[in-house]
Amino acid sequence: MEKEVLYNSNMHFEHVQWKRELAFWEDELKSFNNRLSELVTRWTDKDVLAQLEHYQNEFILHGGVIEDLQESIEEHEERIAGQSITGEDAIDVQLAKQHVEFRNKIETQREIYAELKKQFFRFLEKYM
Repeated sequence: MEKEVLYNSNMHFEHVQWKRELAFWEDELKSFNNRLSELVTRWTDKDVLAQLEHYQNEFILHGGVIEDLQESIEEHEERIAGQSITGEDAIDVQLAKQHVEFRNKIETQREIYAELKKQFFRFLEKYM
């Protein structure tokens, strides 16, 4: 199996894509929370309200994950920028390893978020 070589420019490009994706998720969460607000005014059933609270909590948790991921990207970008300023062309093995680990986190979060959205949309179909 061939090892992947990660250049700073490629890591930066991937960071830009991730930032856009995270910003999109943030916007979606705002929209989802607006939907929750609409539903709270329509329903008094305790089971429905409990589900609304569940989704509200999930959205809060996911918002925190987004913030953590954004901070990690910024820290990684600062390290890349530091290398660029000092003119280091050598590949930072630790930085590349962290990048691959972070990529895995993003992919996992993508799956978790997709499942949450799917469940929420089913909930909306039932109660909107």
